Amino acid sequence: MKIGARIEKLIAFIPLRGGSKSIPHKNIAPLGGKPLACWVIEAALGCIEIERVYVSTDDNLVGSVAEAFRSDRVKVVSRSTETATDTASTESAMIEFARENEFEHMILIQATSPLLTSEDLTGGIAQFRSTNADALLSVVRQKRFVWQERGDGFVMPWNYDPMKRPRRQEFPGFLVENGAFYICSRRVLLESGSRIAGRITAYVMPEETYFELDEPGDWIVVEELIKNRAKV
Repeated sequence: MKIGARIEKLIAFIPLRGGSKSIPHKNIAPLGGKPLACWVIEAALGCIEIERVYVSTDDNLVGSVAEAFRSDRVKVVSRSTETATDTASTESAMIEFARENEFEHMILIQATSPLLTSEDLTGGIAQFRSTNADALLSVVRQKRFVWQERGDGFVMPWNYDPMKRPRRQEFPGFLVENGAFYICSRRVLLESGSRIAGRITAYVMPEETYFELDEPGDWIVVEELIKNRAKV
């Protein structure tokens, strides 16, 4: 079924499975006084560039949390059983949606990154458009010295020369995916089968957004970060 007669230019796609091994019903578990998914739905709604926010789920309870926003811009869509298993990739849900609906560009937003803001999304969209990229991913810049195993019991430096150890302020560091959001076109997604393909640009977010909610320990850290933000 098509989304509508007019093809939407830019949509947000938020996949929310009902199940979770590490934290029961993780996507709607309370965080900072509201269900986890609400943080990213609010961020998406606050970005005027996004025409509609599609919440893809296999769970009625999760769907009801999204519907509670009572916004014409939020629409809950069904996610098949095959794309909602523990082993199913996020791309499988994205592709399933893209095959059934018409749009130009998709912003994949992941609920496990509740520190995402509307400003981040607006900035990412502007960068995606100005660079004429095929895909964009959100990252953080980390200034850490990384080593890799050689396989013989020893290690070797990956991103610096120990003989010329740089000072932190002089070290450019490296970019790490934080999993908050990705932008791609429907065409590139369907042709490549990946959220990231072709000419790729990266949008740098604050280092604190590196944390994703995968384990109970992450929950404690992120909740404190949210409390600190509220004090500013």
